[in-house]
Amino acid sequence: MTRRRRIYEGKGKILYEGPEPGTLVQFFKDDATAFNKKKHEIVDGKGVLNNRISEYIFTHLNSMGIPTHFIKRLN
Repeated sequence: MTRRRRIYEGKGKILYEGPEPGTLVQFFKDDATAFNKKKHEIVDGKGVLNNRISEYIFTHLNSMGIPTHFIKRLN
């Protein structure tokens, strides 16, 4: 991903400024935490899987006529 300004970082994702004004890009991390971050692991592929699940849910909601903020999956 090209260098974008980081807007927010949480345990599971980072939000970056999007390519168009008023848009954001979500980056899902491979981090897995439990017990208030007392247990932390990197799970290869977790971010990709979360990205695909998010795309599926938002696409399904859109197809049912429920408006969402989803535009498209970038990768």
